[in-house]
Amino acid sequence: MKTAPLKWIYVWFTAAAVLISARPAGAAEIAVAFSPGIGDLNAEELVIETIGTARQSIRLAAYAFTSKPIAKALLAAKRRGVDVQAVLDKSNLTERYGAAQFLANTGIPVRIDSEYAAMHDKFMVIDSHTVQTGSFSYTSAAAKANAENAMVVRNHASFASEYDAEWRRLWKESRPLMRNEVSRSGDMRLFER
Repeated sequence: MKTAPLKWIYVWFTAAAVLISARPAGAAEIAVAFSPGIGDLNAEELVIETIGTARQSIRLAAYAFTSKPIAKALLAAKRRGVDVQAVLDKSNLTERYGAAQFLANTGIPVRIDSEYAAMHDKFMVIDSHTVQTGSFSYTSAAAKANAENAMVVRNHASFASEYDAEWRRLWKESRPLMRNEVSRSGDMRLFER
């Protein structure tokens, strides 16, 4: 009688090993990271790494956006031929050193969404098959001072299409941010260093 439970434990572990090793090629992959950082990768680094994988397009929706490293990663993506577009909350119009104006000034199309008390989304759709989301705001405070999380779901086109549809809806209801429009944009050279 005592050997029967051990047999079932062995069978369960064997089945689990087979299922894990039998993951089909092209199956979705999930990565998570936290800030200010636990382990080898923090949330901001995961976001920047994910931007670096883009080959065709990046669609960004964000509430607050002041992160210089993320803004520079988006500009680098644009320079390597990636179609980058952003929808941001209206609060970005009053940021003294905001990335919204930096992106617009570098030729990345930015739209401002004023339809809500807060357009509080924080996500990117990359190449129509990868989604980066989570509580992580694209700000230096999120990277250094807050407890935040970032999650990336790669290689899942149907999941990404749901986020893409929401991004397109936000884009349509928003208005373009023109170059040098933010009156209190501060010294934009801070982003260019």
